[in-house]
Amino acid sequence: MKIVASLFVACSLLLSGAAHADKITVAAAADLKFAMDEIAASFKEANAGHEVDVIYGSSGKFHTQIQQGAPYDLFFSADIGFARELATNGLAASDVKPYAVGRIVLWSGSRDATKMTLASLTDPTIARIAIANPKHAPYGKRAEEALRASGLWEKVESKLVLGENIAQTAQYVQTGNAEVGIIALALAVNPELAGKGGYWLIPDTLHEPLEQGFVITKRAAGNALAGRFAEYIGSTPARVIMVKYGFVLPGEVAAK
Repeated sequence: MKIVASLFVACSLLLSGAAHADKITVAAAADLKFAMDEIAASFKEANAGHEVDVIYGSSGKFHTQIQQGAPYDLFFSADIGFARELATNGLAASDVKPYAVGRIVLWSGSRDATKMTLASLTDPTIARIAIANPKHAPYGKRAEEALRASGLWEKVESKLVLGENIAQTAQYVQTGNAEVGIIALALAVNPELAGKGGYWLIPDTLHEPLEQGFVITKRAAGNALAGRFAEYIGSTPARVIMVKYGFVLPGEVAAK
């Protein structure tokens, strides 16, 4: 009976471990919303029976949450520095892997943003300009850098409406709570926003690069599904999706 009981316990543990490995939770920067949804769906088609739960938000806030023990298996950061800091602090189970460089754009749902520049933001008919919060959102930090480099920060600061992340920032513009916003190119080209006012690509010479990277977290050390998903990010199907949403892949040159 003891042998049977031991076998039952061992089998239960194995099944429990397998069930845990059948699902991973990914913390992803909000600019990845549409690209990562497609990548996760493609991955699940190729890995039947496995689930990938993706949560989108601010890279800075995810960085803090993971340090506090949040149960994320992979972390995709819009600022590779956050991922590197986790690795430095022993909270990563993999090397930091660059996956893309992001771009910022002016976008409006009510105006023809293709004919605008940053200088257009001083127009008195523009009362509210949405950007992500520079304190914890990489896209917001780059927006601030571009505005300062253009000598416009002090002129438009009173008009700024801050989103918690870049997806909320785009939502502010989409719903009319701001006339224009500085958002991620990856969001501006998605079907929900494309064609609604257009966008103007902000020169990347006005801000530091939006180099993005990911890690498998310490929590997922030895998790085979997390490892397979990490490998899939570098596959041809995943790379095609990233390019589709305007991301510049590592080693490639950004369009001007």
